[in-house]
Amino acid sequence: MFRFFSLNLHINTKYMHIAIAGNIGSGKTTLTNMLAKHYGWTPQFEAVDYNPYLDDYYDDIPRWSFNLEVYFLKQRFRDLLSIAQSDKTIIQDRSIFEGVYVFAENNYAMGNMSERDFQTYMELFESMMTIVRYPQLMIYLRATVPHLVQNIQKRGRDYEQSIQLEYLSNLNSRYEEFITQKYKGQVLTIEVDQIDFEHHPADFRSITDRIDAHLFGLFSG
Repeated sequence: MFRFFSLNLHINTKYMHIAIAGNIGSGKTTLTNMLAKHYGWTPQFEAVDYNPYLDDYYDDIPRWSFNLEVYFLKQRFRDLLSIAQSDKTIIQDRSIFEGVYVFAENNYAMGNMSERDFQTYMELFESMMTIVRYPQLMIYLRATVPHLVQNIQKRGRDYEQSIQLEYLSNLNSRYEEFITQKYKGQVLTIEVDQIDFEHHPADFRSITDRIDAHLFGLFSG
Protein backbone atom coordinates (compact mmCIF):
# COMPACT_ATOMS: atom_id res chain seq x y z
CA MET A 1 0.00 0.00 0.00
CA PHE A 2 1.30 3.43 -0.94
CA ARG A 3 1.77 6.32 1.49
CA PHE A 4 0.85 9.74 0.16
CA PHE A 5 2.54 12.89 1.37
CA SER A 6 3.96 16.08 -0.07
CA LEU A 7 7.62 16.77 -0.67
CA ASN A 8 8.05 20.51 -1.37
CA LEU A 9 5.10 20.44 -3.77
CA HIS A 10 2.49 23.19 -3.39
CA ILE A 11 -0.75 21.27 -3.77
CA ASN A 12 -4.09 23.05 -4.02
CA THR A 13 -6.69 21.77 -1.58
CA LYS A 14 -9.47 24.17 -2.63
CA TYR A 15 -9.93 22.72 -6.10
CA MET A 16 -10.73 19.13 -6.91
CA HIS A 17 -9.37 16.44 -9.20
CA ILE A 18 -12.01 14.12 -10.66
CA ALA A 19 -10.91 11.19 -12.84
CA ILE A 20 -12.98 9.16 -15.32
CA ALA A 21 -11.91 5.52 -15.75
CA GLY A 22 -13.20 2.85 -18.08
CA ASN A 23 -12.38 0.52 -20.92
CA ILE A 24 -12.12 1.51 -24.58
CA GLY A 25 -15.61 2.47 -25.75
CA SER A 26 -17.12 2.93 -22.28
CA GLY A 27 -17.92 6.61 -22.82
CA LYS A 28 -15.15 8.32 -20.84
CA THR A 29 -14.60 11.23 -23.21
CA THR A 30 -18.32 11.90 -23.67
CA LEU A 31 -18.96 11.92 -19.93
CA THR A 32 -15.88 14.04 -19.26
CA ASN A 33 -17.14 16.73 -21.62
CA MET A 34 -20.70 16.59 -20.28
CA LEU A 35 -19.63 16.84 -16.64
CA ALA A 36 -17.20 19.65 -17.43
CA LYS A 37 -20.04 21.62 -18.99
CA HIS A 38 -22.52 20.77 -16.22
CA TYR A 39 -20.27 21.71 -13.29
CA GLY A 40 -18.04 24.29 -14.94
CA TRP A 41 -14.99 22.06 -14.46
CA THR A 42 -11.96 22.06 -16.73
CA PRO A 43 -11.61 18.90 -18.84
CA GLN A 44 -8.19 17.37 -19.30
CA PHE A 45 -7.39 14.72 -21.86
CA GLU A 46 -4.25 12.73 -22.50
CA ALA A 47 -1.67 14.70 -24.44
CA VAL A 48 -1.70 13.91 -28.14
CA ASP A 49 2.02 14.62 -28.52
CA TYR A 50 3.77 12.10 -30.70
CA ASN A 51 5.22 9.21 -28.73
CA PRO A 52 8.75 8.68 -30.08
CA TYR A 53 8.59 4.96 -29.26
CA LEU A 54 5.29 4.18 -30.97
CA ASP A 55 6.58 3.15 -34.40
CA ASP A 56 9.33 1.02 -32.86
CA TYR A 57 6.81 -0.53 -30.49
CA TYR A 58 4.60 -1.79 -33.29
CA ASP A 59 7.63 -3.09 -35.17
CA ASP A 60 8.90 -5.07 -32.15
CA ILE A 61 6.51 -5.02 -29.19
CA PRO A 62 8.56 -7.05 -26.67
CA ARG A 63 11.69 -4.99 -27.37
CA TRP A 64 10.02 -1.58 -26.96
CA SER A 65 7.18 -2.12 -24.45
CA PHE A 66 9.20 -0.97 -21.46
CA ASN A 67 10.32 2.20 -23.25
CA LEU A 68 6.78 2.95 -24.41
CA GLU A 69 5.23 2.44 -20.97
CA VAL A 70 7.87 4.55 -19.22
CA TYR A 71 7.23 7.35 -21.70
CA PHE A 72 3.47 7.20 -21.03
CA LEU A 73 4.17 7.11 -17.28
CA LYS A 74 6.32 10.22 -17.54
CA GLN A 75 3.62 12.07 -19.47
CA ARG A 76 0.86 11.07 -17.05
CA PHE A 77 2.95 12.00 -14.02
CA ARG A 78 3.55 15.41 -15.56
CA ASP A 79 -0.23 15.75 -15.92
CA LEU A 80 -0.69 14.86 -12.24
CA LEU A 81 1.79 17.52 -11.15
CA SER A 82 0.00 20.09 -13.28
CA ILE A 83 -3.38 19.12 -11.82
CA ALA A 84 -2.03 19.25 -8.25
CA GLN A 85 -0.98 22.88 -8.73
CA SER A 86 -4.01 23.99 -10.72
CA ASP A 87 -6.35 26.74 -9.54
CA LYS A 88 -9.28 25.00 -11.22
CA THR A 89 -11.25 21.82 -10.63
CA ILE A 90 -10.01 19.33 -13.22
CA ILE A 91 -11.96 16.41 -14.63
CA GLN A 92 -9.53 14.01 -16.26
CA ASP A 93 -10.22 11.48 -19.00
CA ARG A 94 -8.05 8.48 -17.97
CA SER A 95 -5.49 8.81 -15.19
CA ILE A 96 -2.03 7.51 -14.43
CA PHE A 97 -3.56 4.76 -12.28
CA GLU A 98 -5.28 2.82 -15.04
CA GLY A 99 -2.31 3.45 -17.30
CA VAL A 100 -0.26 1.48 -14.77
CA TYR A 101 -2.69 -1.06 -13.31
CA VAL A 102 -4.58 -1.86 -16.51
CA PHE A 103 -2.52 -1.20 -19.62
CA ALA A 104 1.06 -1.63 -18.39
CA GLU A 105 0.10 -4.69 -16.33
CA ASN A 106 -1.66 -6.14 -19.36
CA ASN A 107 1.49 -5.62 -21.44
CA TYR A 108 3.48 -7.43 -18.77
CA ALA A 109 0.98 -10.27 -18.52
CA MET A 110 1.12 -10.75 -22.29
CA GLY A 111 4.88 -11.31 -22.01
CA ASN A 112 5.81 -8.00 -23.60
CA MET A 113 7.79 -6.81 -20.55
CA SER A 114 10.28 -8.87 -18.57
CA GLU A 115 9.96 -9.33 -14.82
CA ARG A 116 12.99 -7.07 -14.31
CA ASP A 117 11.62 -4.29 -16.50
CA PHE A 118 8.16 -4.45 -14.93
CA GLN A 119 9.59 -4.33 -11.40
CA THR A 120 11.67 -1.28 -12.32
CA TYR A 121 8.60 0.35 -13.88
CA MET A 122 6.47 -0.27 -10.77
CA GLU A 123 9.19 1.02 -8.44
CA LEU A 124 9.36 4.20 -10.50
CA PHE A 125 5.58 4.57 -10.28
CA GLU A 126 5.60 4.01 -6.51
CA SER A 127 8.27 6.69 -6.10
CA MET A 128 6.15 9.11 -8.11
CA MET A 129 3.16 8.39 -5.89
CA THR A 130 4.91 9.64 -2.77
CA ILE A 131 4.48 13.27 -3.90
CA VAL A 132 0.95 13.28 -5.31
CA ARG A 133 -2.52 12.45 -4.03
CA TYR A 134 -5.42 10.38 -5.23
CA PRO A 135 -8.21 12.22 -7.05
CA GLN A 136 -11.07 13.29 -4.78
CA LEU A 137 -13.26 10.96 -6.83
CA MET A 138 -12.75 8.39 -9.56
CA ILE A 139 -15.80 7.63 -11.68
CA TYR A 140 -15.56 4.14 -13.12
CA LEU A 141 -17.69 3.35 -16.17
CA ARG A 142 -18.33 -0.39 -16.04
CA ALA A 143 -19.46 -1.96 -19.32
CA THR A 144 -19.69 -5.45 -20.78
CA VAL A 145 -17.70 -6.36 -23.87
CA PRO A 146 -20.79 -6.37 -26.19
CA HIS A 147 -21.59 -2.83 -25.07
CA LEU A 148 -18.00 -1.73 -25.67
CA VAL A 149 -18.01 -3.28 -29.15
CA GLN A 150 -21.29 -1.55 -30.01
CA ASN A 151 -19.86 1.83 -29.02
CA ILE A 152 -16.57 1.22 -30.83
CA GLN A 153 -18.42 0.31 -34.03
CA LYS A 154 -20.77 3.27 -33.66
CA ARG A 155 -18.00 5.86 -33.46
CA GLY A 156 -16.19 4.28 -36.38
CA ARG A 157 -12.56 5.04 -35.65
CA ASP A 158 -10.56 3.05 -38.19
CA TYR A 159 -7.71 2.18 -35.80
CA GLU A 160 -10.16 0.72 -33.27
CA GLN A 161 -12.05 -1.59 -35.61
CA SER A 162 -9.39 -4.30 -35.43
CA ILE A 163 -9.43 -4.53 -31.62
CA GLN A 164 -9.89 -8.17 -30.62
CA LEU A 165 -12.70 -9.28 -28.30
CA GLU A 166 -10.17 -11.14 -26.17
CA TYR A 167 -8.18 -7.94 -25.69
CA LEU A 168 -11.26 -6.01 -24.53
CA SER A 169 -12.18 -8.87 -22.21
CA ASN A 170 -8.68 -8.96 -20.71
CA LEU A 171 -8.79 -5.21 -20.12
CA ASN A 172 -12.21 -5.51 -18.49
CA SER A 173 -10.83 -8.10 -16.07
CA ARG A 174 -7.89 -5.85 -15.23
CA TYR A 175 -10.20 -2.87 -14.70
CA GLU A 176 -12.23 -4.89 -12.21
CA GLU A 177 -9.10 -5.97 -10.34
CA PHE A 178 -7.79 -2.40 -10.40
CA ILE A 179 -11.01 -0.88 -9.03
CA THR A 180 -11.87 -3.55 -6.46
CA GLN A 181 -8.43 -4.56 -5.19
CA LYS A 182 -5.68 -2.08 -6.04
CA TYR A 183 -7.10 1.43 -6.08
CA LYS A 184 -7.40 2.95 -2.59
CA GLY A 185 -9.18 6.20 -3.44
CA GLN A 186 -12.89 7.04 -3.56
CA VAL A 187 -14.71 5.34 -6.46
CA LEU A 188 -18.16 5.86 -7.93
CA THR A 189 -19.09 2.97 -10.24
CA ILE A 190 -21.57 3.64 -13.04
CA GLU A 191 -23.14 0.65 -14.81
CA VAL A 192 -23.41 1.99 -18.36
CA ASP A 193 -24.93 -0.94 -20.28
CA GLN A 194 -28.53 -0.04 -19.50
CA ILE A 195 -28.31 3.76 -19.63
CA ASP A 196 -27.68 6.37 -22.30
CA PHE A 197 -26.42 9.44 -20.47
CA GLU A 198 -25.51 11.19 -23.72
CA HIS A 199 -29.05 11.24 -25.10
CA HIS A 200 -31.33 10.76 -22.08
CA PRO A 201 -31.27 13.67 -19.59
CA ALA A 202 -32.71 11.51 -16.81
CA ASP A 203 -29.80 9.08 -17.11
CA PHE A 204 -27.28 11.91 -16.98
CA ARG A 205 -29.09 13.42 -13.99
CA SER A 206 -28.87 10.11 -12.15
CA ILE A 207 -25.08 10.33 -12.52
CA THR A 208 -24.84 13.95 -11.37
CA ASP A 209 -27.07 13.17 -8.37
CA ARG A 210 -24.64 10.47 -7.28
CA ILE A 211 -21.64 12.75 -7.87
CA ASP A 212 -23.30 15.46 -5.76
CA ALA A 213 -23.81 12.94 -2.96
CA HIS A 214 -20.17 11.84 -3.04
CA LEU A 215 -18.56 15.26 -3.34
CA PHE A 216 -20.96 17.64 -1.65
CA GLY A 217 -23.02 15.46 0.68
CA LEU A 218 -26.17 16.12 -1.32
CA PHE A 219 -28.75 13.42 -1.84
CA SER A 220 -31.40 13.09 -4.50
CA GLY A 221 -35.03 13.01 -3.44
